[in-house]
Amino acid sequence: MRKIILLSFLSFGLNSAFAQNAPYWQQHVDYKMEVSMDVKNYQYKGKQELVYTNNSSDTLKKVYYHLFFNAFQPGSEMDARLHSIKDPDGRMVTKVKGADGKDVKQSRIETLKPNEIGFLKITNFKQDGVTAQTRTSGTILEVTLAKPILPNSKTTFTLDFDGQVPVQIRRAGRNNSEGVALSMSQWYPKLAEFDFEGWHADPYIAREFHGVWGNFDVKITIDKEYTIGGSGYLQNKNEIGHGYQDSGVTVVYPKKTKTLTWHFVAPNVHDFTWAADTEYTHDIVKGPNDVDVHFFYKNNPKVTENWKQFEPLMVKVMDYYNKTVGAYPYKQYSFIQGGDGGMEYAMCTLMLGNGTLEGLTGTGAHELGHSWFQHILASNESKHPWMDEGFTTYIQDLAENELKGDKKEVNPFKGNYNAYYSLVNSGKEQPLTTHGDRYDENRPYSIAAYVKGSIFLSQLVYVIGQENLDATLKRYYTDFKFKHPTPNDIKRSAERVSGAELDWYLTDWAQTGNTIDYGIKDVADNAGKTIVTLERIGRMPMPIDLTVEYTDGTTESFYIPLRMMNFIKPNPNPNVKRTVLEDWAWAMSNYSFTIDKSKTSIKKITIDPSGLMADVKQTNNVLEIK
Repeated sequence: MRKIILLSFLSFGLNSAFAQNAPYWQQHVDYKMEVSMDVKNYQYKGKQELVYTNNSSDTLKKVYYHLFFNAFQPGSEMDARLHSIKDPDGRMVTKVKGADGKDVKQSRIETLKPNEIGFLKITNFKQDGVTAQTRTSGTILEVTLAKPILPNSKTTFTLDFDGQVPVQIRRAGRNNSEGVALSMSQWYPKLAEFDFEGWHADPYIAREFHGVWGNFDVKITIDKEYTIGGSGYLQNKNEIGHGYQDSGVTVVYPKKTKTLTWHFVAPNVHDFTWAADTEYTHDIVKGPNDVDVHFFYKNNPKVTENWKQFEPLMVKVMDYYNKTVGAYPYKQYSFIQGGDGGMEYAMCTLMLGNGTLEGLTGTGAHELGHSWFQHILASNESKHPWMDEGFTTYIQDLAENELKGDKKEVNPFKGNYNAYYSLVNSGKEQPLTTHGDRYDENRPYSIAAYVKGSIFLSQLVYVIGQENLDATLKRYYTDFKFKHPTPNDIKRSAERVSGAELDWYLTDWAQTGNTIDYGIKDVADNAGKTIVTLERIGRMPMPIDLTVEYTDGTTESFYIPLRMMNFIKPNPNPNVKRTVLEDWAWAMSNYSFTIDKSKTSIKKITIDPSGLMADVKQTNNVLEIK
């Protein structure tokens, strides 16, 4: 009953959002899949039925599917990328001796044998019972439809698929570094997204994803010794056992039973992931709003000790995210040991689990945060990775700071700013509009997506104020949950909440390599008063918070609005007297104002004492008068 109510609630919320924003539309899918796993050769066979609803105004003559496991083959685009990028992912290369005797990095994919590669092969594709023409090109299946899909109509696709789980772990794979048997992410034929921009049939080169909202009904048959954790709600828990069953229920398997069929239903998600192992310990902890929080980890003393401490911390983090962004809408979430690091999926994460408690907490807090920024607010993370990675990093930093209690930092984002400055100084920065696959190197991608994306929000605290930013996150969540928000949508949410004009902010921060650099140019006496002259050196404009410390121990703040914002920020420090000055127009590179005290009475002048404005040259932001 609870699951039926949830489906109805989610559908109502989604339809209500549509009604309030008529021009917006998004496609819909209903998956039914049955898969049988052969754990001896790591191959599986499956059947898929997919009901596709075309909510667009376009008539579709083709559709596209992702076949992600095909990336794990010698000669694939993922393999080629490992050869061409300057700093290949260390998890996917190995050191070998070159012809000159020096160490070189070799792609692990290029050496995979036929029984070690990944693959996903499609047969018997039909549309409403009629055979359709298919063509596989790397990780993409192109389908020429038997009949066009008209606007506001449905069609049913059926297909059979054969897959092999790769030896090379990249999120998915077999027998990872911690001995987890099966990490099954991106394992099924997944329909590509079609939206207002068109088709998003991106090849899989190891970056991010974009999926169609819908419902999943999945049955997985596997040897009975394996425990499965993943997306969705287990429908037959009293038949399965493995720590899922109701209290007091004893599961007794017939002696001849070698396999079990696990039946999961995942409503209103855009992906489905699972992992399986014979040695999982399975704990269930009650989270906020009666959410069942599941933990699957390998059974050994050190790991168990850390995971037992990890569990209540994640309950606290989930509660913090609920209060900071909005209530988690499902009744289940799973932390699953698996994969090759940490990666978010619908209602679960795969993460390494043998590390320190601090490492577990950081990874878990980040991946759980993605349930809001990607698996509820489903931005296109292939095109805009900074929207999910960066926003998740922002709330992760807040949550981890909250866990410190009395030892909380005043500015928990300081490390992010330093990393961003190092990227700028390296000369390797690319605009945030760069597609996730198009970055020249991995490190600049990581700093851009995780760090500069996070600063987009923490710097907004400086631009519009903490209360406005807090309300912006809640408004953004309310307006765009279960949808595909774009960069403009977070900007508009902030504008609606604050009343500020912020197009300049999104443009300069996300679409250019422009930097912020302000300086104190001159401080001069003038008939018992002091004239302060500031200069804008960088291209990106900002409003200016400035504090003056006087020799008598008092402090005064001055606020210079940015003309193009048409906005005055609330005083961030009400206990300090603030003077709001005339606005500063971008075209004016210099700005002067008068302090009604002599220069000799001034001890120190500081631009942005909060440290939340990402000024790339800090040395000219502070002037001590001696």
